[in-house]
Amino acid sequence: MTDLAQHIWSRLQAADREWLRTLARQAGPHTRVALVGGAVRDALLGQTPLDLDVVAEGTDVETLARASGLPTLFHPAFQNATVTLPDGRTADLVRARRERYPVPGQNPLPHPGTLEGDLRRRDFAVNALALLIGPVGEMTLLDELGGLDDLEARVLRPLHPASLHQDASRLVRGARLAARLGFTADSELLRQVPGALAVAGNTPRLWAELKLLLSEARPGAAARTLEGWGAGELLPGVEWLERLDGLQDAGQSMSPQLYAAAALHTSRDAALLAERLGLGDRPGALLARALSDAYFPDGTPERVLRGLLRPDAPVPLTGRDVLALGVLPGRAVGEALAYLAELRRDGKIGSRQDERAALQKYLKAERN
Repeated sequence: MTDLAQHIWSRLQAADREWLRTLARQAGPHTRVALVGGAVRDALLGQTPLDLDVVAEGTDVETLARASGLPTLFHPAFQNATVTLPDGRTADLVRARRERYPVPGQNPLPHPGTLEGDLRRRDFAVNALALLIGPVGEMTLLDELGGLDDLEARVLRPLHPASLHQDASRLVRGARLAARLGFTADSELLRQVPGALAVAGNTPRLWAELKLLLSEARPGAAARTLEGWGAGELLPGVEWLERLDGLQDAGQSMSPQLYAAAALHTSRDAALLAERLGLGDRPGALLARALSDAYFPDGTPERVLRGLLRPDAPVPLTGRDVLALGVLPGRAVGEALAYLAELRRDGKIGSRQDERAALQKYLKAERN
């Protein structure tokens, strides 16, 4: 695996390689430092990894993290540190550990462990690959769980029979990865879906993963993947999300807020969904504006969402339209627009043609 290890190393940014070398040197004898998870997976897929996760065995993580001189935030509960790299990205440096789940869905209890044990606690075999970095620069690729074979087959396979039941957020993370990387679900993953759904309501991390799904490059594809796996109930509005994907593919600018607003539109309890996902007020406010009769220019998020959810909605006359029809500049423009808005609310006009006719009638009455 020497060639693969060198390939992974070559895909890293030069500054990242230097930081990893420094960690390996500073960790000292009888320790092991390894780049793990998504960075190794993505490098083997030919991508340049940006998110770095590093596991250290046999050393104090806080001391190791601070020795680099980079800004560090230490989390004592899990003995891991978040390090801010020179370019502003953050990297996670964690103590090798094993985990026990006293209650499925809730946070696990961490215990000190080995690097191999740390890899076994992860979600999928393709995320359990590790690049071991020696103190003098030697590198070894560790594949304890068949991740290379799964990577070649482009398949997601859980690492043990209770994986998704212990942590249902792994199901959503898997759908995100599958849609992004073009992977399929192993039969073992599909077998575990009912167990994941059984504890989904008691898995706080699941909502964080669903929020991340809405920030994927193509959230509709990830949501459709979830539905295809039998877990469509976790996120409503798949058809709307897919249509937003289509608009994005056609060149329309999108944002996570647009996708979130579309999901809220078909939720049976939009306020509860927004709270669980930690969306704040902005997606709900965007949805309300899109469903209103207020005018928004082409290309704005409100107009895009309105075209999706209310394709037959009339485009209200604007102040410029009202002036062109003979209303004098000033307060009269606002009064005319308010009159038309009232007619729309009462359902008395339903098209721009109706608005023009109503406005002409209004103006005639005002002149008389």
